[in-house]
Amino acid sequence: MAQFFYHTLTGQIILMLLETLAVLVPLLIAVAYLTLMERKVMAAMQRRRGPNVNGPFGMFQAFADAIKMITKETVIPAGANRALFLFAPFLTFSLAMLAWAVIPTGNGLAVADINVGILYLLAISSLGVYGILIAGWASNSRYAFLGGLRSAAQMVSYEVSIGLVIVSVLLAVGSLNLNDIVLAQRHIWFCVPMFPMFIVFFISALAETNRAPFDLPEGESELVAGFFVEYSSLAFGLFFLGEYANMILMSGMISILFLGGWLPPLGLAPFTWVPGPLWLIFKILFCLFVFIWIRATFPRFRYDQLMRLGWKVFLPLSLVWMIATAGFLMATGLLPQVGGVN
Repeated sequence: MAQFFYHTLTGQIILMLLETLAVLVPLLIAVAYLTLMERKVMAAMQRRRGPNVNGPFGMFQAFADAIKMITKETVIPAGANRALFLFAPFLTFSLAMLAWAVIPTGNGLAVADINVGILYLLAISSLGVYGILIAGWASNSRYAFLGGLRSAAQMVSYEVSIGLVIVSVLLAVGSLNLNDIVLAQRHIWFCVPMFPMFIVFFISALAETNRAPFDLPEGESELVAGFFVEYSSLAFGLFFLGEYANMILMSGMISILFLGGWLPPLGLAPFTWVPGPLWLIFKILFCLFVFIWIRATFPRFRYDQLMRLGWKVFLPLSLVWMIATAGFLMATGLLPQVGGVN
């Protein structure tokens, strides 16, 4: 039976489907309960109860919300482009799922352990803005269109900084493989020697996922709801799920690039008994908690403040840090050979 799976095309396809389901099913459940976690954490910070009616401790609230969105009527504006209007949320949700193909949960444990995994993630995250742009244009609404344009400008501003931060990490590793990036942090996590870049990447991740205080594309006070103002029912639900799936994805990227991925702190013996995937989950949950903490604490930035932060602060800082990192590694002879961690 094992030889059938490994040596036949049908078996390989079945294995690939099982691996995909093993990633997507827990991810979808995690997205559902992330919404509950956010409401509970924000309720605790703001001294209110949060969801507590559906199920014990409100545990079934996520399922109640899903059923409500699925059963409501999908309303399409009369002047909208129907095909693109329905394609946009599907694109956003699909890209958020596809990015997880290269995320390693352990040493070599990934659906696709490719040598250019970080480039794959950059490409997928960059494509995500197309779903928002298409939604803004196809809705035939000025508010939605302005939200889409804001998202495009915001993505361009922070994608450049994120790219330069990742280049700084790659200079220290010598490989584009995510598994190698994690293994390079066996002795010290990159958040320690690259702490300024860790902060830049984290804040840029907030802007990349349109999270408060950088939720300008939605901007309820100016744009009603931004790019998805005309969406309802399951189409809105796909945008909703895509945003929270992107939050988990960016938290996973932060954990892999700066927090040692599945590795325990400093490789200390008392922590090595915990399985690697659990360490990655703990780190992702910590990053998500900080995402929610920031949303509950800071007011929304003005748009000019957002652009100034991206172009006048993060871009020069990340560029100077990248050049300084390359110079330091070359001067000390620590620049790794291309091909990964030895």
